[in-house]
Amino acid sequence: MTSISQSQLTFQSGNKPIRMDVYVPDSPGKLPAVLALYGSGGGVEGMNEPATMLAARGFAVFVLHYFDRTATTRVIDKQTIFRNFPAWGKTVWDAINHLEQHPQVDANRIGLLGFSLGAYLALSVASVDPRIKAVVEFFGGLPKEMRIFMRRLCPVLILHGEADPTVPVQEAYDLQKLLEKKEIPYDIKVYAGAGHGFTDEDWRDAGMRSLRFLRKHLNDSDTP
Repeated sequence: MTSISQSQLTFQSGNKPIRMDVYVPDSPGKLPAVLALYGSGGGVEGMNEPATMLAARGFAVFVLHYFDRTATTRVIDKQTIFRNFPAWGKTVWDAINHLEQHPQVDANRIGLLGFSLGAYLALSVASVDPRIKAVVEFFGGLPKEMRIFMRRLCPVLILHGEADPTVPVQEAYDLQKLLEKKEIPYDIKVYAGAGHGFTDEDWRDAGMRSLRFLRKHLNDSDTP
């Protein structure tokens, strides 16, 4: 089994120190990288499992503490999201700048993995940043405002619960429609009966779909 090195690094964004948890496999050469973005609960702990899974399969994974930019711990109201969203997006952009310089990262193979609020951020940044080659988004969407400003979009994997009470499944279908209109490659899986979060079986399925999608679009040739 691949050995994984875990550490934490810090970089500057908006004159604030921003942390990233780093999961890097013991593999030679430059690696495809995944920048992971948690949801509004700020649950860094919940990112350990997907980060470890991807790192064990050859990806350099970086979990971004983007709330550090605004001294936020968790978000419970839309006003806070609207107020801070641009700063968080700039933090994601600056994090990618940092990843491009990382000695173990292939700067041409960077993808984003976002959950809920993190998925909205991932799609928003990817709609203007050509350095992002793939997005895996769990129960998120593309903000309507970003559809006006979008310059491009990369391949997207859409994963959503049919009965999501927090982010309606219509967000997934709206994104699907946009991607089809723009002729951008995508995959979509809507989980029957699932809410804002998945059962163990759905998580496993979503995890394997994420792995296959990232391998395909970040040109990772390793076998499962």
